[in-house]
Amino acid sequence: MTTLAALLPTLLGVAVLALVTLAVLTSTGAPERFGPLLAILRGAAQLAVISLILTGVIRDPRWVAAALLVMFGVATITATRRLGWSRRHLLLVAGAMAAGIVVALVVVFATGSIVFSARYALAIGGIVIGNSMSIATLAGRRFLQSVDEQWDQVESWLALGATPRDSTRELARRAVHLALIPSTDQTKTTGLVTLPGAFVGAIFGGVSPLEAGRFQIVVLASIMGAGAITAAMVVGVLAPVRTRPATPR
Repeated sequence: MTTLAALLPTLLGVAVLALVTLAVLTSTGAPERFGPLLAILRGAAQLAVISLILTGVIRDPRWVAAALLVMFGVATITATRRLGWSRRHLLLVAGAMAAGIVVALVVVFATGSIVFSARYALAIGGIVIGNSMSIATLAGRRFLQSVDEQWDQVESWLALGATPRDSTRELARRAVHLALIPSTDQTKTTGLVTLPGAFVGAIFGGVSPLEAGRFQIVVLASIMGAGAITAAMVVGVLAPVRTRPATPR
């Protein structure tokens, strides 16, 4: 059991890093400089709560399913807000993320890449949900911003008789590509530049490095598969534009 004395160095380190972040952003005059600090505080509180909850539910499939649904709901709402809140965006993000996540998890467990269990479903599901949220946000925001920035060009294509989808085809392709760059770079540099959390966590849990590596590559492939589906669906639905879209904040 983790004691308060054991937690003090962790709390001190996190507090110092949070203050360093705030000091740097303040010195540069960056907008919303308290955002990262509040994110750290919120993340710490959420992790403390979820750690206590998961201690008792990780072996119960029903509770694991409930936890994944909560994660998915929060991720969907977060990504939707980043695109501009509307019922259409909410349904779009939810559908795109759900499609990508379900396909990835079905492939992983159906092929036997990872043994299906409540524990693994929670671990892989949570990671894939989080990354799908980021990819949905990046794809949607990049596409909407590109269309807004190059609206004269899009409008010219429409005036020449191009379909709404054809007028933004290249912008859509670029948005999907750019949304996947962080995940692609993470996958390409795994083991060379970074040691991913799932890999390190598995080793700390007593798993052999070979087994941890096997688990990690499955996770990375799941992220790429789910992310590709999510990005393609988000941009595919947004692509047919007839009026200039509002730029997401």
